[in-house]
Amino acid sequence: MTQFSGGKTVFGASVGILMLETQFPRIPGDIGNATTWPFPVHYRVVRGATPDNVVRDDPRKLVEDFIKAGRDLVSMGCDGITTNCGFLALIQDQIKDALGVPVATSSLMQIPFVQAMLPSGKQVGVITISKETLTAEHLRAAGVTDDVPVVGTDSGRCFTRDVLGDRPEINFADCRLDLLDAANDLVTSYDNIGAIVLECTNMVPYAADIRRLTGVPVYSIETLVTWFQAGLVPRRYPLELDDPRLLPGT
Repeated sequence: MTQFSGGKTVFGASVGILMLETQFPRIPGDIGNATTWPFPVHYRVVRGATPDNVVRDDPRKLVEDFIKAGRDLVSMGCDGITTNCGFLALIQDQIKDALGVPVATSSLMQIPFVQAMLPSGKQVGVITISKETLTAEHLRAAGVTDDVPVVGTDSGRCFTRDVLGDRPEINFADCRLDLLDAANDLVTSYDNIGAIVLECTNMVPYAADIRRLTGVPVYSIETLVTWFQAGLVPRRYPLELDDPRLLPGT
């Protein structure tokens, strides 16, 4: 019989997601809809951390609450932690140091990697839920220079208002139009956009439509967490260690 090691409470889910305390509906694609993920995840709600006070205020005021909830996830068995708001890049360093496991707080962390893949003369653009409050400090915390092009959904029909306002009902058709308007604004205002990163974790359901509209790759919390999980649980291939294909000269 093969012997297995313990040390966890729950097995089979390596990614833990720190959630803001919300009531608005979450459709497939949203980080808070468990059907979004092709692998199991754990969730913990950070009580008192609302969309408004994280995006429009300073999330560093809540860092101990995030650390406490993160420790719960690690003790449950998570090998890596992410969050459901790109603005939490501001507490990336504090959380990773406190939890002792890999932490990816923000989809904005992908920007340097995506930029490195683009041809010369092309740059990454960002769509955020709040251009008004996404500062150079947020970008620097994610490892990003503050000259990255940014557009927001602030002046749209409902996306920013209803998500940050934590409305119990949301018109997702209008949200889609808000995201498409923002994407169009980005690629028409800057003629060298080679890829788009979605700051907000609630924007993922519209990524395919943004890609279709703009013709450029779109990266989001979904792409980040999928990559993140692939490192925590590498795919196993059915190859025996004594397979002759592994022998020298074969």
